[in-house]
Amino acid sequence: MDLTLSREDLDLREAARRFARKDIALVTERMDREDYFPRDVFARLGAHGFLGLTLPEKYGGLGLSYIAQALVLEEIARVSPAFALSVGAHSNLFADNVARNADDDQRAAFLPPAAAGEAVGALALTEPDAGSDAVSIRMRAERDGNNYRLNGTKQFITNGPVADMMLVYAKTAPEKGQRGISAFLVRRDTPGFSVTRSLDKMGMRGSPTGELAFQDVEVPRDQLVGKENDGVRIMMSGLNVERAVLTAIPVGIIAECLDRSVVYARQREQFGQKIGRFQLIQAKLAEMYSNLEASRWLMYAALESVKSDPRNLRASAAALTFASEASTRAALDAIQIFGGYGYMRDLPLERLARDAKLLEIGAGTSEIRRLIIARELLGRDFVE
Repeated sequence: MDLTLSREDLDLREAARRFARKDIALVTERMDREDYFPRDVFARLGAHGFLGLTLPEKYGGLGLSYIAQALVLEEIARVSPAFALSVGAHSNLFADNVARNADDDQRAAFLPPAAAGEAVGALALTEPDAGSDAVSIRMRAERDGNNYRLNGTKQFITNGPVADMMLVYAKTAPEKGQRGISAFLVRRDTPGFSVTRSLDKMGMRGSPTGELAFQDVEVPRDQLVGKENDGVRIMMSGLNVERAVLTAIPVGIIAECLDRSVVYARQREQFGQKIGRFQLIQAKLAEMYSNLEASRWLMYAALESVKSDPRNLRASAAALTFASEASTRAALDAIQIFGGYGYMRDLPLERLARDAKLLEIGAGTSEIRRLIIARELLGRDFVE
């Protein structure tokens, strides 16, 4: 497995870093304070090509790899994990999913505005009673002539309150259980759709999360993605890629915490010397560095895995589990190194700590991901 970054990857990462520190940095405080989504910055990100990295060129994308997408998310996450989350939900959970599973007409209709940043995308899977147990969703989609009629509620949907188009999962054959799920493309302006609530979160503020309602929402048959009752295949492959790509967000958090902590440890004086000379501070820095390198390599391996074998779930589950938990520890350790200053909102460390926690919950909790890893190691027939 060759994980050497190409010159194109390195140039892309540098361009993303410049954009994040120039454009996104200007709105991070407002995002967190007001739970504000900077749609103008999102549109500029699309104009620079960062929203369609993995999409085919014929639909406005750049046709690049998942590693390229992860590199961009990492740089955005160093400045704003919340903005990185919204970008990831749009470009990977929605757009890349459509690119992999939709037909040519659907791609032509939905991908160009997604790549350009002219429309915001979202994935609508989670429901009030179906979180980690995603296949237990209750939303119904019933055939009505040439249309499907969707009824139900979605919960905790990233980008939900601002999304212009969504990939929505619903039961088309409830009696078949997980084999009776289908995926649909739904536009925001479809009659019967509404955002019933925008959710107030502990962290990832500025990445809108909402509760969505579908009441007799009519979706044309040509907006069914793939075959009827084939949704669980689309769902599981999408979750696998999602975990690998979104690992870039905790990696970015760890990297930012480490860089800030090293600079501060060299500058801050206590008891007549720089705090970087204290062995307990050195130990925290060494732990952060080790976890950063391990997280990056796990992420690269997971990205390579989903490209070559999308059925292998354990690599992406391991990468996101390790990196997310390491990012929470890194943010808390950075606050500890900075002492009272780290606890103040003048610095981004307390925001990074609040943001990091979500990565242990979203895309399947850490507990669920550990079960996925164990099942693949032991064999599903052994553990069930």
